[in-house]
Amino acid sequence: MTIRSTVQNSVETAHKTIRFVRRGELVCLNNVPPSRTLLEVLREDLACTGTKEGCGEGDCGACTVVLGEIEGPALRFRAVNSCIRLAHSVDGMALWTVEDIAGEDGDLHPAQQAMVNCHASQCGFCTPGFVMSLFSMYQSHVVSGNQPITRALAQEELSGNLCRCTGYRPILDAAQAMGTLPDVPVDQAAVLQKLQQLKAVKQGPQAGSTYQSPLTLQQLLETRSDHPDAQLVAGCTDVGLWVTKLHMQFSKVLDVTRVAELRRVEDYPQHIAIGAAVPLTDAFAALVVDRPQLRTFANRFAGLPVRNSGTLGGNVANGSPIGDSMPLLIALGANVVLMSIRGHRDLPLEKLYTGYRKNVMAADEVLAWIKVPKAGAHENVQVYKISKRYDDDISAVCLAINLEITGNVVASASIGAGGVAATPVRAVRTEAALAGQPWTQATVTQAMATLRAEFSPISDMRASGAYRVQVLGNLLQRYWLESQGMQQINLQAFSLNEAV
Repeated sequence: MTIRSTVQNSVETAHKTIRFVRRGELVCLNNVPPSRTLLEVLREDLACTGTKEGCGEGDCGACTVVLGEIEGPALRFRAVNSCIRLAHSVDGMALWTVEDIAGEDGDLHPAQQAMVNCHASQCGFCTPGFVMSLFSMYQSHVVSGNQPITRALAQEELSGNLCRCTGYRPILDAAQAMGTLPDVPVDQAAVLQKLQQLKAVKQGPQAGSTYQSPLTLQQLLETRSDHPDAQLVAGCTDVGLWVTKLHMQFSKVLDVTRVAELRRVEDYPQHIAIGAAVPLTDAFAALVVDRPQLRTFANRFAGLPVRNSGTLGGNVANGSPIGDSMPLLIALGANVVLMSIRGHRDLPLEKLYTGYRKNVMAADEVLAWIKVPKAGAHENVQVYKISKRYDDDISAVCLAINLEITGNVVASASIGAGGVAATPVRAVRTEAALAGQPWTQATVTQAMATLRAEFSPISDMRASGAYRVQVLGNLLQRYWLESQGMQQINLQAFSLNEAV
């Protein structure tokens, strides 16, 4: 196996070596600090300046690159934000930047040629990121024959890329035009072979390394016990902001995303168990199988590159009061499983939190699983995300309502809320106001007052406290109206026909 070393240093350090496949070659990077981002390595060490830094927080998509991993017998392509992705996290993967996708003879890749043909680049700053999202879409749908790229699919998968010149129409045209152009294929067999070679190289925990990537659950628990001070990461879509915005540095990092057991979604008769290292894209897909009405919310959770990197376990463990998955999981009655070398414990998700970004986990514990009960026969689950932008934005308020209504009586109520307290919370008083009551406007009106009085949200850049209080009640009213058959009040039911 030939490995090209792009960064050399004769001094031995405790930094783990990063190995990945790029341009058909096995690349080796030495002495990369644990807090260094993939974007910094690409631009400053590898001179890949086509990848741009726009926001530095995973919002604009200018820094989008594509990662490839072995999944079964094939290669899975994922567009990710390199600005908040730690460089060490791509160890053992294949990587493509905008410089890498044209043919060896110089012919543009269909993702690039379609952008040219459709006049889809204006100032050009965001263009590399769009091209890479299109490249991932092309590999995932056109090459695989998975599904044609419709306008709706293009809008959905480009939601994590922003164009400040407002040139979305020709970019969407380019997405649909890619499949009509001559193919410039990726030699997937060759990439898979090299990834298998990398897989054969000893990985996992390395004594003295500043970046630990255990491969098994037992290795993870032992490493956590040995290094309780290490910063846990699981996708890094939030911790990455601590690096880029707060300029935090970590002397030790413990990455859970390679742990085989925690990368699985397991199906049981009464619940599904989602491993903490399952990407948000796959975690939401598993939830949507059981509850199809959650699909729109899943797509609005964040742009696709964020969902491809971030994990459900990381979102839950981080405990942000505006983390959108937790209100939904609380309403669904989810439990979390915490593990250490001493054993495990199982508790309701809302019991995990003790304060703002604080939780009950001991220093040697990790969040391993999220257990989500399957849909009941009479349940009606809806989750509402209120944000300034419809796509690719953080919530001001998130409210998830799960009522079981039998014989026009509320048999049970489960409500989770985000953006209204220091932690994601269960609306226990509102649940009590609904349970056992007739499902009528009078009951809803009383419950709206209870819900508005239950929390005292703060005012911040996203919304005032008064706005949040008002919206809480309004969303319960919306739930009532939708239960009575009114759908046009929900923006997701709105369809804009293009002008011809």
